[in-house]
Amino acid sequence: MADDDVTRVGLIDDDSLVRAGLAMILGADPALEVVCQGSDGSEAVTLVQKHRPDVLLMDVRMPGLDGIAATKAVSALPNPPKIVMLTTFDMDEYVFQALEAGASGFLLKDTPPQELARAVHVVAGGEAMLSPTVTRRMLSHFSEANPGTRQDRHPGLDQLTDRETEVLGAVGAGLSNAQIGMRLFMSEATVKAHVSKIFAKLDCTNRVQIAIIAHEAGLSDLDADAAE
Repeated sequence: MADDDVTRVGLIDDDSLVRAGLAMILGADPALEVVCQGSDGSEAVTLVQKHRPDVLLMDVRMPGLDGIAATKAVSALPNPPKIVMLTTFDMDEYVFQALEAGASGFLLKDTPPQELARAVHVVAGGEAMLSPTVTRRMLSHFSEANPGTRQDRHPGLDQLTDRETEVLGAVGAGLSNAQIGMRLFMSEATVKAHVSKIFAKLDCTNRVQIAIIAHEAGLSDLDADAAE
């Protein structure tokens, strides 16, 4: 970023009114700057390469290249932006596919303005926009959509320290860095450092992928009171 205090945002949505509304809402936050807009998923890669946004808000359903395919393409780029899917339905099956493709979470298009801006800041900070309840539903959907495909223990799990394994389980429960710090008696900065190491050791790009690995390994504690 040209200014470390400003988060660069890209918008991909086929509805021009939605794009205009999002740009107006995000532009009202002095710490956010909308640097590019596109009306089709096919524009996403080119726009990201040209403008280098930190966060990309992507519609799930678009004519031409949809949000899922576009997410896969953008996630394959070097140093890709964090991607947040935009949808009208919180249980849209395509959202789950997009999360598996590398998106960091999803937001409903009718999210209140203040929550929308906050969500962008949260994702830019390396966290996922998934509440514990949504995490449960996402993992349940993932399991049901992939019956009998439970994989062997992820090889990278053996590289984790005991503390990193504890953090992994908490991430799998949908906890934020602040909540993990409170549960494990660590500073938020220390939690963030552990999460970064987990990303590297498990070869993951976002917390959703970590949650799936934790779930498959039986490490996520989705019923913990702290996750609510």
